[in-house]
Amino acid sequence: MLRTLCRTGGALLQQTQRAAPRLWVTPAQQRWASSLPMNTVVLFVPQQEAWVVERMGRFHRILEPGLNFLIPLLDRIRYVQSLKEIVIDVPEQSAVSLDNVTLQIDGVLYLRILDPFKASYGVEDPEYAVTQLAQTTMRSELGKLTLDKVFRERESLNSNIVHSINQASDDWGIRCLRYEIKDIHVPPRVKESMQMQVEAERKKRATVLESEGTREAAINVAEGCKQAQILASEGEKAERINKAAGEAQAVLVKAEAKSKAIRVLSDALSEQNGNAAASLTVAEQYVSAFSNIAKESNTILLPTNAGDMSSMVTQAMAIYSSLGKTSLKAAPKVLEEKSNNHENQ
Repeated sequence: MLRTLCRTGGALLQQTQRAAPRLWVTPAQQRWASSLPMNTVVLFVPQQEAWVVERMGRFHRILEPGLNFLIPLLDRIRYVQSLKEIVIDVPEQSAVSLDNVTLQIDGVLYLRILDPFKASYGVEDPEYAVTQLAQTTMRSELGKLTLDKVFRERESLNSNIVHSINQASDDWGIRCLRYEIKDIHVPPRVKESMQMQVEAERKKRATVLESEGTREAAINVAEGCKQAQILASEGEKAERINKAAGEAQAVLVKAEAKSKAIRVLSDALSEQNGNAAASLTVAEQYVSAFSNIAKESNTILLPTNAGDMSSMVTQAMAIYSSLGKTSLKAAPKVLEEKSNNHENQ
Protein backbone atom coordinates (compact mmCIF):
# COMPACT_ATOMS: atom_id res chain seq x y z
CA MET A 1 0.00 0.00 0.00
CA LEU A 2 2.82 2.41 0.88
CA ARG A 3 4.62 1.61 -2.39
CA THR A 4 1.44 2.35 -4.33
CA LEU A 5 1.08 5.74 -2.63
CA CYS A 6 4.69 6.62 -3.36
CA ARG A 7 4.33 5.70 -7.02
CA THR A 8 1.10 7.66 -7.26
CA GLY A 9 2.69 10.66 -5.55
CA GLY A 10 5.67 10.57 -7.90
CA ALA A 11 3.39 10.45 -10.96
CA LEU A 12 1.36 13.39 -9.61
CA LEU A 13 4.56 15.35 -8.98
CA GLN A 14 5.73 14.81 -12.57
CA GLN A 15 2.32 15.85 -13.94
CA THR A 16 2.29 18.94 -11.73
CA GLN A 17 5.75 19.95 -12.92
CA ARG A 18 4.72 19.58 -16.55
CA ALA A 19 1.38 21.40 -16.12
CA ALA A 20 2.53 24.16 -13.76
CA PRO A 21 2.43 27.58 -15.48
CA ARG A 22 5.00 30.27 -15.03
CA LEU A 23 4.89 31.74 -11.51
CA TRP A 24 4.66 35.45 -10.95
CA VAL A 25 7.74 35.82 -8.79
CA THR A 26 11.05 37.56 -8.98
CA PRO A 27 14.06 35.86 -10.68
CA ALA A 28 15.48 34.98 -7.26
CA GLN A 29 12.19 33.34 -6.26
CA GLN A 30 11.92 31.44 -9.54
CA ARG A 31 15.05 29.46 -8.70
CA TRP A 32 13.62 27.98 -5.54
CA ALA A 33 9.97 27.96 -6.70
CA SER A 34 10.55 26.19 -9.99
CA SER A 35 8.49 23.23 -8.74
CA LEU A 36 5.25 23.24 -6.76
CA PRO A 37 5.09 21.63 -3.30
CA MET A 38 3.95 18.01 -3.25
CA ASN A 39 0.90 16.89 -1.33
CA THR A 40 2.32 15.08 1.70
CA VAL A 41 -0.97 15.18 3.65
CA VAL A 42 0.65 17.32 6.36
CA LEU A 43 1.93 20.63 5.01
CA PHE A 44 3.61 23.66 6.59
CA VAL A 45 2.94 26.88 4.67
CA PRO A 46 5.57 29.65 5.18
CA GLN A 47 4.63 33.12 6.34
CA GLN A 48 3.65 35.67 3.62
CA GLU A 49 2.77 32.91 1.13
CA ALA A 50 -0.57 31.67 -0.16
CA TRP A 51 -0.92 28.14 -1.58
CA VAL A 52 -3.87 27.68 -3.91
CA VAL A 53 -5.32 24.14 -3.63
CA GLU A 54 -7.53 22.42 -6.22
CA ARG A 55 -9.65 19.40 -5.49
CA MET A 56 -10.34 17.20 -8.50
CA GLY A 57 -9.40 20.06 -10.85
CA ARG A 58 -11.54 22.75 -9.23
CA PHE A 59 -10.54 25.48 -6.82
CA HIS A 60 -10.93 24.27 -3.27
CA ARG A 61 -9.28 26.67 -0.84
CA ILE A 62 -6.19 28.76 -0.05
CA LEU A 63 -3.87 27.42 2.62
CA GLU A 64 -3.01 29.86 5.38
CA PRO A 65 0.51 30.08 6.85
CA GLY A 66 1.18 27.34 9.39
CA LEU A 67 -0.06 23.74 9.69
CA ASN A 68 -2.49 22.42 7.02
CA PHE A 69 -3.87 19.00 6.04
CA LEU A 70 -4.76 17.77 2.52
CA ILE A 71 -6.35 14.62 1.14
CA PRO A 72 -3.98 12.57 -1.01
CA LEU A 73 -4.79 12.07 -4.68
CA LEU A 74 -7.82 14.41 -4.51
CA ASP A 75 -6.09 17.65 -3.46
CA ARG A 76 -3.11 19.20 -5.11
CA ILE A 77 -1.30 22.54 -4.84
CA ARG A 78 -1.87 24.44 -8.08
CA TYR A 79 -0.35 27.90 -7.43
CA VAL A 80 2.01 29.45 -4.92
CA GLN A 81 1.63 33.22 -4.53
CA SER A 82 3.97 35.48 -2.56
CA LEU A 83 2.23 38.13 -0.47
CA LYS A 84 5.37 40.23 -0.08
CA GLU A 85 5.97 43.45 -1.93
CA ILE A 86 7.32 42.58 -5.36
CA VAL A 87 9.71 44.74 -7.35
CA ILE A 88 9.55 44.59 -11.15
CA ASP A 89 12.13 46.29 -13.34
CA VAL A 90 10.28 47.88 -16.28
CA PRO A 91 12.49 47.72 -19.42
CA GLU A 92 13.56 50.86 -21.24
CA GLN A 93 11.07 52.10 -23.80
CA SER A 94 10.65 54.93 -26.30
CA ALA A 95 8.01 57.57 -25.85
CA VAL A 96 7.13 60.79 -27.69
CA SER A 97 6.27 63.90 -25.69
CA LEU A 98 3.67 66.49 -26.58
CA ASP A 99 6.29 68.65 -28.35
CA ASN A 100 7.46 65.67 -30.51
CA VAL A 101 10.64 64.81 -28.58
CA THR A 102 11.57 61.13 -28.44
CA LEU A 103 12.59 59.99 -24.94
CA GLN A 104 14.02 56.77 -23.60
CA ILE A 105 12.54 55.99 -20.17
CA ASP A 106 12.80 53.05 -17.79
CA GLY A 107 11.29 52.58 -14.36
CA VAL A 108 10.67 50.38 -11.35
CA LEU A 109 7.26 49.02 -10.36
CA TYR A 110 6.32 48.00 -6.81
CA LEU A 111 3.39 45.56 -6.47
CA ARG A 112 1.64 43.42 -3.90
CA ILE A 113 -0.87 40.58 -4.25
CA LEU A 114 -4.07 41.31 -2.33
CA ASP A 115 -6.23 38.43 -3.63
CA PRO A 116 -4.35 35.17 -4.41
CA PHE A 117 -7.44 33.69 -6.09
CA LYS A 118 -7.70 36.53 -8.67
CA ALA A 119 -3.94 36.55 -9.16
CA SER A 120 -4.04 32.82 -9.95
CA TYR A 121 -7.14 32.63 -12.13
CA GLY A 122 -7.66 36.22 -13.30
CA VAL A 123 -4.66 36.47 -15.64
CA GLU A 124 -2.28 33.98 -17.20
CA ASP A 125 1.00 35.82 -16.58
CA PRO A 126 0.60 38.67 -14.05
CA GLU A 127 4.18 39.90 -14.30
CA TYR A 128 4.08 40.24 -18.07
CA ALA A 129 0.59 41.81 -17.98
CA VAL A 130 1.53 44.44 -15.39
CA THR A 131 4.81 45.24 -17.17
CA GLN A 132 3.05 45.80 -20.48
CA LEU A 133 0.37 47.89 -18.78
CA ALA A 134 3.02 50.07 -17.13
CA GLN A 135 4.80 50.63 -20.46
CA THR A 136 1.65 51.55 -22.36
CA THR A 137 0.47 53.83 -19.54
CA MET A 138 3.87 55.53 -19.47
CA ARG A 139 3.74 56.23 -23.21
CA SER A 140 0.20 57.55 -22.89
CA GLU A 141 1.03 59.88 -19.98
CA LEU A 142 4.20 61.19 -21.65
CA GLY A 143 2.23 62.07 -24.76
CA LYS A 144 0.22 64.56 -22.66
CA LEU A 145 3.25 66.50 -21.41
CA THR A 146 5.93 68.65 -22.99
CA LEU A 147 9.60 67.98 -22.41
CA ASP A 148 9.96 70.68 -19.75
CA LYS A 149 6.95 69.41 -17.81
CA VAL A 150 8.28 65.84 -17.89
CA PHE A 151 11.18 66.92 -15.68
CA ARG A 152 9.16 69.33 -13.51
CA GLU A 153 6.11 67.10 -12.96
CA ARG A 154 7.88 63.82 -12.43
CA GLU A 155 6.06 63.11 -9.20
CA SER A 156 2.62 63.73 -10.71
CA LEU A 157 3.56 61.55 -13.68
CA ASN A 158 4.40 58.65 -11.34
CA SER A 159 1.11 59.04 -9.45
CA ASN A 160 -0.90 59.10 -12.70
CA ILE A 161 0.75 55.88 -13.86
CA VAL A 162 0.00 54.17 -10.52
CA HIS A 163 -3.65 55.28 -10.70
CA SER A 164 -4.03 53.95 -14.27
CA ILE A 165 -2.42 50.59 -13.41
CA ASN A 166 -4.64 50.12 -10.34
CA GLN A 167 -7.78 50.71 -12.38
CA ALA A 168 -6.87 47.82 -14.70
CA SER A 169 -5.28 45.47 -12.14
CA ASP A 170 -8.21 45.33 -9.70
CA ASP A 171 -9.57 42.29 -11.54
CA TRP A 172 -6.21 40.56 -11.13
CA GLY A 173 -6.07 40.91 -7.35
CA ILE A 174 -2.93 43.03 -7.64
CA ARG A 175 -2.28 46.43 -6.10
CA CYS A 176 0.33 48.79 -7.54
CA LEU A 177 1.93 50.62 -4.62
CA ARG A 178 4.19 53.03 -6.52
CA TYR A 179 6.02 53.57 -9.76
CA GLU A 180 9.36 55.33 -9.98
CA ILE A 181 11.09 56.61 -13.13
CA LYS A 182 14.76 55.69 -12.99
CA ASP A 183 16.32 57.40 -16.00
CA ILE A 184 15.17 59.72 -18.76
CA HIS A 185 17.46 59.76 -21.79
CA VAL A 186 17.16 62.72 -24.17
CA PRO A 187 18.56 62.82 -27.74
CA PRO A 188 21.98 64.55 -28.02
CA ARG A 189 20.68 67.46 -30.11
CA VAL A 190 17.85 68.10 -27.71
CA LYS A 191 20.31 67.95 -24.83
CA GLU A 192 22.51 70.56 -26.52
CA SER A 193 19.54 72.84 -27.09
CA MET A 194 18.49 72.40 -23.46
CA GLN A 195 22.00 73.35 -22.36
CA MET A 196 21.88 76.46 -24.56
CA GLN A 197 18.48 77.31 -23.09
CA VAL A 198 19.86 76.98 -19.57
CA GLU A 199 22.79 79.27 -20.41
CA ALA A 200 20.46 81.82 -22.01
CA GLU A 201 18.24 81.71 -18.94
CA ARG A 202 21.22 82.29 -16.67
CA LYS A 203 22.37 85.25 -18.79
CA LYS A 204 18.85 86.64 -18.69
CA ARG A 205 18.77 86.36 -14.91
CA ALA A 206 22.19 88.04 -14.65
CA THR A 207 21.02 90.91 -16.89
CA VAL A 208 17.79 91.30 -14.93
CA LEU A 209 19.67 91.31 -11.63
CA GLU A 210 22.15 93.88 -12.94
CA SER A 211 19.36 96.16 -14.19
CA GLU A 212 17.55 95.80 -10.87
CA GLY A 213 20.77 96.75 -9.08
CA THR A 214 21.16 99.85 -11.28
CA ARG A 215 17.55 100.80 -10.66
CA GLU A 216 17.93 100.38 -6.91
CA ALA A 217 21.10 102.49 -6.97
CA ALA A 218 19.33 105.28 -8.93
CA ILE A 219 16.39 105.15 -6.52
CA ASN A 220 18.72 105.37 -3.54
CA VAL A 221 20.55 108.38 -5.05
CA ALA A 222 17.23 110.11 -5.81
CA GLU A 223 15.99 109.41 -2.30
CA GLY A 224 19.23 110.82 -0.88
CA CYS A 225 18.92 114.02 -2.95
CA LYS A 226 15.29 114.36 -1.91
CA GLN A 227 16.12 113.97 1.76
CA ALA A 228 19.00 116.45 1.41
CA GLN A 229 16.71 119.05 -0.19
CA ILE A 230 14.07 118.51 2.47
CA LEU A 231 16.61 118.91 5.25
CA ALA A 232 18.10 122.01 3.60
CA SER A 233 14.65 123.60 3.21
CA GLU A 234 13.79 122.75 6.80
CA GLY A 235 17.08 124.32 7.93
CA GLU A 236 16.39 127.46 5.90
CA LYS A 237 12.87 127.62 7.28
CA ALA A 238 14.14 127.28 10.83
CA GLU A 239 16.74 129.98 10.16
CA ARG A 240 14.12 132.40 8.83
CA ILE A 241 11.83 131.67 11.75
CA ASN A 242 14.64 132.27 14.23
CA LYS A 243 15.66 135.46 12.42
CA ALA A 244 12.08 136.77 12.39
CA ALA A 245 11.71 135.87 16.04
CA GLY A 246 14.94 137.74 16.80
CA GLU A 247 13.81 140.80 14.90
CA ALA A 248 10.44 140.76 16.65
CA GLN A 249 12.19 140.40 19.98
CA ALA A 250 14.50 143.33 19.10
CA VAL A 251 11.49 145.52 18.16
CA LEU A 252 9.84 144.65 21.45
CA VAL A 253 13.00 145.45 23.35
CA LYS A 254 13.38 148.78 21.52
CA ALA A 255 9.74 149.63 22.21
CA GLU A 256 10.17 148.78 25.88
CA ALA A 257 13.30 150.91 26.07
CA LYS A 258 11.56 153.82 24.33
CA SER A 259 8.54 153.57 26.61
CA LYS A 260 10.81 153.56 29.64
CA ALA A 261 12.68 156.58 28.25
CA ILE A 262 9.40 158.45 27.76
CA ARG A 263 8.33 157.63 31.33
CA VAL A 264 11.65 158.85 32.69
CA LEU A 265 11.39 162.03 30.61
CA SER A 266 7.86 162.59 31.78
CA ASP A 267 8.91 162.18 35.39
CA ALA A 268 11.79 164.57 34.84
CA LEU A 269 9.54 167.24 33.32
CA SER A 270 7.13 167.04 36.21
CA GLU A 271 9.88 167.94 38.68
CA GLN A 272 11.07 171.49 39.54
CA ASN A 273 13.00 173.31 36.77
CA GLY A 274 11.96 170.56 34.34
CA ASN A 275 10.95 173.09 31.71
CA ALA A 276 14.37 174.71 31.81
CA ALA A 277 16.01 171.34 31.28
CA ALA A 278 13.64 170.62 28.38
CA SER A 279 14.44 174.02 26.86
CA LEU A 280 18.13 173.24 27.08
CA THR A 281 17.67 169.85 25.42
CA VAL A 282 15.52 171.29 22.62
CA ALA A 283 18.08 174.04 21.99
CA GLU A 284 20.89 171.49 21.76
CA GLN A 285 18.94 169.29 19.31
CA TYR A 286 17.94 172.30 17.21
CA VAL A 287 21.55 173.47 16.91
CA SER A 288 22.70 169.95 16.09
CA ALA A 289 20.05 169.54 13.37
CA PHE A 290 20.84 172.99 11.93
CA SER A 291 24.54 172.10 11.74
CA ASN A 292 23.78 168.87 9.76
CA ILE A 293 21.49 170.46 7.15
CA ALA A 294 24.12 170.83 4.43
CA LYS A 295 25.69 167.39 4.93
CA GLU A 296 22.90 165.19 3.50
CA SER A 297 21.49 167.35 0.66
CA ASN A 298 22.51 170.17 -1.69
CA THR A 299 19.25 172.03 -1.01
CA ILE A 300 19.47 174.28 2.07
CA LEU A 301 16.57 176.17 3.70
CA LEU A 302 17.78 178.88 6.04
CA PRO A 303 15.62 181.02 8.30
CA THR A 304 15.80 184.82 8.00
CA ASN A 305 17.43 185.21 11.37
CA ALA A 306 19.87 182.27 11.23
CA GLY A 307 22.42 184.22 13.28
CA ASP A 308 20.05 184.96 16.14
CA MET A 309 20.37 181.81 18.33
CA SER A 310 18.20 183.14 21.12
CA SER A 311 15.24 183.70 18.82
CA MET A 312 15.62 180.19 17.50
CA VAL A 313 15.59 178.73 21.01
CA THR A 314 12.64 180.93 21.92
CA GLN A 315 10.75 179.64 18.86
CA ALA A 316 11.51 176.01 19.78
CA MET A 317 10.36 176.55 23.38
CA ALA A 318 7.18 178.18 22.13
CA ILE A 319 6.44 175.08 20.09
CA TYR A 320 7.15 172.90 23.12
CA SER A 321 4.93 175.07 25.32
CA SER A 322 2.05 174.84 22.87
CA LEU A 323 2.41 171.08 22.78
CA GLY A 324 2.46 170.97 26.57
CA LYS A 325 -0.72 173.02 26.84
CA THR A 326 -2.48 170.78 24.35
CA SER A 327 -1.51 167.73 26.34
CA LEU A 328 -2.72 169.33 29.58
CA LYS A 329 -6.11 170.12 27.99
CA ALA A 330 -6.45 166.55 26.69
CA ALA A 331 -5.50 164.97 30.05
CA PRO A 332 -8.80 165.81 31.89
CA LYS A 333 -10.80 164.42 29.02
CA VAL A 334 -8.81 161.20 29.16
CA LEU A 335 -9.23 160.96 32.91
CA GLU A 336 -12.98 161.61 32.55
CA GLU A 337 -13.31 158.85 29.90
CA LYS A 338 -11.42 156.42 32.11
CA SER A 339 -13.66 157.20 35.09
CA ASN A 340 -16.77 156.76 32.96
CA ASN A 341 -15.49 153.41 31.78
CA HIS A 342 -14.86 152.32 35.38
CA GLU A 343 -18.35 153.37 36.38
CA ASN A 344 -19.91 151.53 33.47
CA GLN A 345 -17.97 148.43 34.38
